[in-house]
Amino acid sequence: MAASKPVEPQSGSSLPRWQLALLIGTPIVLGVGAVYLWNRSKTKDSPGKRNGERTTPEGSASPTSGPGPGPLDRAQGAKNKGNKYFKAGKYEQAIQCYTEAIGLCPRDNQTDLSTFYQNRAAAYEQQMMWTEVVQDCTQAVEMNPRYIKALFRRAKALERLDNKKECLEDVTAVCILEAFQNQQSMLLADKVLKLLGKEKAKDKYKNRDPLMPSPQFIKSYFSSFTDDIISQPLQKGEKKDEDKDNEGEAAEVTESSGYLKAKQYMEEENYDKIISECTKEVESGGRYTAEALLLRATFYLLIGNATGAQPDLDRVINMEDANIKLRANALIKRGSMYMQQQQPMMSTQDFNMAAEIDTRNADVYHHRGQLKILLDQVEEAVGDFDECILLRPDSALAQAQKCFALYRQAYTGNSQSQVQTAMDGFEDVIRRFPKCAEGYALYAQALTDQQQFGKADQMYNKCIDLEPDNATTYVHKGLLQLQWKQDLDLGLDLISKAIEIDNKCDFAYETMGTIEVQRGNLDKAIDMFNKAINLAKSEMEMAHLYSLCDAAYAQTEVARKYGLKPPTL
Repeated sequence: MAASKPVEPQSGSSLPRWQLALLIGTPIVLGVGAVYLWNRSKTKDSPGKRNGERTTPEGSASPTSGPGPGPLDRAQGAKNKGNKYFKAGKYEQAIQCYTEAIGLCPRDNQTDLSTFYQNRAAAYEQQMMWTEVVQDCTQAVEMNPRYIKALFRRAKALERLDNKKECLEDVTAVCILEAFQNQQSMLLADKVLKLLGKEKAKDKYKNRDPLMPSPQFIKSYFSSFTDDIISQPLQKGEKKDEDKDNEGEAAEVTESSGYLKAKQYMEEENYDKIISECTKEVESGGRYTAEALLLRATFYLLIGNATGAQPDLDRVINMEDANIKLRANALIKRGSMYMQQQQPMMSTQDFNMAAEIDTRNADVYHHRGQLKILLDQVEEAVGDFDECILLRPDSALAQAQKCFALYRQAYTGNSQSQVQTAMDGFEDVIRRFPKCAEGYALYAQALTDQQQFGKADQMYNKCIDLEPDNATTYVHKGLLQLQWKQDLDLGLDLISKAIEIDNKCDFAYETMGTIEVQRGNLDKAIDMFNKAINLAKSEMEMAHLYSLCDAAYAQTEVARKYGLKPPTL
């Protein structure tokens, strides 16, 4: 389950990522990295108002008093009568009274008139007359553009009418007006953003042009496997089949084999030619058919073509006479693919099958451990990492990720003694494996959580010394500068450096977009998110990025229509 970003468990923050990243203005540090929380300009509402349903009409039900009632008084009286009917569940009569109030109210009494329209909309809502709700709320908002009840009621009706775009704009305005204090409106925004993201990603991902990741990403991906035959370098010199071992291939590169040519292209980092050469091997029924299927499937996964990868993986898995290492590796990759497709049960089944057929394959336990972290099954993850370490004591990556799992367990459980034990574990890992960049990176995230910013910065510097072409490290270091020193310029410089190193680093574009939203540069933010969308490696990741982009676009519309903007950096 190798990835360009540290794993992020499904549970954790109670706030949706779009809100953290955009509407509150919080750069996301993936993994357990702490965030620079927006804590300015928050409007305080009463506790009862924050989470309550907005279902009741407005205004007192008591009749107005005083001699010689004028038009406004008569209108208020009709509204009050309507309120009584509403509370009694007599919505048809309530609508008639609110309609009378609207007819009686002088046109220049905009505030009262907007209330009458909003009350009638509330009655229409009870009768599920969604078009009428939208019409009346629109009248109310035109008279009072910052009318929270009318905006939110219209948002809910628009959702019912499947008008997600305008629903999102209305609920975004509500979130800003309420300073993100009402859980109900935030949940609706999150729901609509996810639906929009999934719809757009499904269409875009299906029709996207395959895109090969950067060489840095590909090398990082393969480095996460130790028992993967296809990632091992070619052995020079001809050997008989029975003399092959699991650590490499035995034939000369000059042999007429599409697979061996593909392996040569892999060593040369000429990745674009690998799939076609593997296809030649498969179509010719060559001696390396199983290896070619697995290598082709792997590169299909890398370019985001899961549809092409799955049949190849299925074939390898079902080849009972194939090398066990090949079948186990195919199961790991198919399991990781299922997890990207949000099918955790099928993913777990594949990893368990891999463990059954190849009990001493360290990769199975290492990658299943990462799966367990994603599923927030930390104790099981630690057990898998222990098994991996038992099989390969020199596996620095598994040692570091075990510490990460233990740290997450201690951090979420608020156990300071266990947190310290995990931190001591990180110190031990970087002492024993001083060339493991991942150890420094994960330790840096834990240090950031503990607000030990200076030491976290040192750890990121160690990462950069070891892997100067790892763009993700520069992104994390940039985010650290924002949280630690509130140094926006330095943070942006580091993220720009990441893009300079790897112009296919979607995480860098996503983070840059997040920061530009905080700065109020919404058009630039949307441009950054669109670049990240074009680089997304899975439909799920693309859906998330569309959610961020749609949230930014909704803010531009809210700013244009109502002059509303959240606080900026």
